[in-house]
Amino acid sequence: MLIHYIGSRKSWILLFVSLLGLTDLLILFEQGLRVEFISLLYLNTLYIILFLVFFIWRYIKETKYIASIAKLQEVMTSDWTENLPEPENELDRITSDVLKLASLQFKRKLSQLKEAQLIENDFTASWIHEVKTPLTAMKLIMDARLSDPDIRKIETEWLRIHLLVDRQLHMTRLPALESDYVLERVSIHRLAAEEIRELAPWCMEKNLAVSIEGNDAMVVTDRKWCRFIIRQLLTNAIKYSPSDKALLFVTDVMEAGNVILDLIDEGPGIQPHDLPRIFDKGFTGENGRIHNAATGLGLYLAQTVAGKIGITLHVQPSQSQGTTMRIIFTDPNTFETVRRGQEENIPL
Repeated sequence: MLIHYIGSRKSWILLFVSLLGLTDLLILFEQGLRVEFISLLYLNTLYIILFLVFFIWRYIKETKYIASIAKLQEVMTSDWTENLPEPENELDRITSDVLKLASLQFKRKLSQLKEAQLIENDFTASWIHEVKTPLTAMKLIMDARLSDPDIRKIETEWLRIHLLVDRQLHMTRLPALESDYVLERVSIHRLAAEEIRELAPWCMEKNLAVSIEGNDAMVVTDRKWCRFIIRQLLTNAIKYSPSDKALLFVTDVMEAGNVILDLIDEGPGIQPHDLPRIFDKGFTGENGRIHNAATGLGLYLAQTVAGKIGITLHVQPSQSQGTTMRIIFTDPNTFETVRRGQEENIPL
């Protein structure tokens, strides 16, 4: 800060040097004045010391307010304007007023944006609930005529529409996930089986065999949001897997007690240069560009939800073929405090 202050006060320094130089010239060339060199040196030293004292005093006084704001920036809170230091001069007072006004305008703009977003989310949620009615009716009609091959083809397309609507509904609810979070003890095999059953028509269309291996285990998680994560991973695996291949769920328990669920496919795999970005919003990667239907949202949403409900999600090291997506559930003991608070809501 000192260097910046010196740079902003170059005019002071230039004025002082000019006046001191002019004084020295007048003393040296004025014939009526006879001043010894040692006296002239003493006078210059005295002036320089006085100027330095003045400069340091002004630096401390004028940067005290800025230094306080800089320190406040390190521990910025939502009510930071309440902690602004008291201005000591008119310039500081103007700065403080401008900061408070800017904060007020920003909060107003943010409030307007949030209100608009809530309205948009309400409209989206309303549309989703409205469109679910005809989708449900279509499902009932198709279930009554599953022997018809054409109906089975339509069912697959219906499933894709259903998945898109379901994902949009979860996207709408995502900002309020914390208020829609309920811990349960659930079977990891059951969670995987429910999603396999949900996506069975799509698997049958591509003749994909889906199986579950490994010992079953109980995990403490939110059933609905955990199923959403598995659904996004399974949807990706089905989408990128060639026909007549297999998908495999493998469960295991780490020494620390964490339950692992691996989803292994036999697709083209993820290119090494795409791995660091697969969870980025909108990133489709090399395979996604080949499949024009890719949106780059599935893995992003899965990772976002996983971070909110205490699940670790990542892809296993590069393989020659296929992809292994790993879900690691938090040690159940981690949720002990939360379980006590929601004890009556957790089935035993």
